[in-house]
Amino acid sequence: MRRRIHKTPERLASVRIDAVAAEGKCIVRTDEGVIFVDNPTGGPGVAPGDLVDLRITNRKKQYREAVAEHIHEWSPVRAEPFCEHFGTCGGCKWQHIQYSEQLGFKHQQVVDHLTRIGKVTLPEIRPILPAHPTQYYRNKLEFTCAEGRWLTTREVNTDQLIDQRAVGFHVPGRFDKVLPIHHCYLQPDPSNAIRQAVNDYVFAHGLTLYNLKAHTGFLRTLIIRTAATTQQVMVTLQVAQDNPEILNELLTYLQTTFPQITSLNYILNTKKNDSYQDQEVINWAGKPYIEEQMDEADGPPLTFRIGPKSFYQTNAQQAHNLYKITREWAGLTGRERVYDLYTGTGTIALFVARRAKQVVGVEYVEASVADARINAQVNGITNTTFVAGDMRDILTDGFFDQHGRPEVVITDPPRAGMDEAVTRQLLKASPERIVYVSCNTATQARDLGILDEGYRVANVQPVDMFPHTHHVENIALLVKR
Repeated sequence: MRRRIHKTPERLASVRIDAVAAEGKCIVRTDEGVIFVDNPTGGPGVAPGDLVDLRITNRKKQYREAVAEHIHEWSPVRAEPFCEHFGTCGGCKWQHIQYSEQLGFKHQQVVDHLTRIGKVTLPEIRPILPAHPTQYYRNKLEFTCAEGRWLTTREVNTDQLIDQRAVGFHVPGRFDKVLPIHHCYLQPDPSNAIRQAVNDYVFAHGLTLYNLKAHTGFLRTLIIRTAATTQQVMVTLQVAQDNPEILNELLTYLQTTFPQITSLNYILNTKKNDSYQDQEVINWAGKPYIEEQMDEADGPPLTFRIGPKSFYQTNAQQAHNLYKITREWAGLTGRERVYDLYTGTGTIALFVARRAKQVVGVEYVEASVADARINAQVNGITNTTFVAGDMRDILTDGFFDQHGRPEVVITDPPRAGMDEAVTRQLLKASPERIVYVSCNTATQARDLGILDEGYRVANVQPVDMFPHTHHVENIALLVKR
């Protein structure tokens, strides 16, 4: 039998963190190439300007990966993290960096992707639009209720028996470990109070939580949605066992304790994963939806109904700014036919409809299309058509003949960007303008490189939708050559 040879880990002493790279990792540039530095769970995080000791964890042909073992000198761009869970929780990983510096890193990420990947000629990129507020900005959070609590070092080393139940967030890289959250700065009241009440109820009444390995237990997830403009609150519990008595007692407790809950729902999910788009949602009390509104200068506010399965931008305040820029760049005069691709529940389509002749929204998820049609009806908008199906199959010459060729296309695809076949069809359709909204500038840059055959990039506006994370939205205006 061969003896396994344990190599001594490669280490680098006193190196300076240079910048932030994609996905929020930091980078160090050396004579041997680039090193990507990750933040291990439980650590303070590294920031550009830190002087650190590194341990190499992986060596690739073109780069190396490392973690910081010791920080000798703190960067001047650092900030004091405001959350006690920073470093262990998977969210808000940039709390230790000043917000103004975060904006600069995100802006540079947009520039780098569009120039290095897209290789297109760009105008001067506008300064990134900051978010306000930078805390309590999310309208939806999903908490995992599970057996498999993340233990601190002190708890691991104790001889005492520790309860493994937890209501909180997954620890990065560990599907089976959940960090109990005491206070979260992502969602406004009453989110923290509802989550804590569920947590207290679980322990007071001995409820079993779902075991992610053994697939046993009762309560799986707690989903809270809050509407910024109407203050309506939706709570949805996902359970793994059909036990009406236990479920009704818990739902009654929530209804009594929180009269501000306007939509109370549950899902019985006996699958081995928590995805619920294919599951039936039971409306136990209140309405089966909440409503969010967007003010309009040229008409009454738009009202959007949001169900338990609906997609709606999680930062509603900043989404309004995003949509206003999108509509402005569409250059609508009331005579245009607009295609809104990846329309979701029709938020952008309905937002631009009052200034267009006709809007055609296309979306893969049929439930979202149903929501879009309802939202059009609620707002009395009659010049929209919503179609469900795969974008690659729908955008054909026959579809253009049926609905008319667009003068303007707005596209807001998922992180994977647009399929090349869709991009080619846009070139063939040849609208005057394309407004491309993206949550992943790397795939947006790739698509712009293809569209460069027929369009020039006339304007670029980065938008910060998610403060204290590396994520950035970007709007690009393309004008036909």
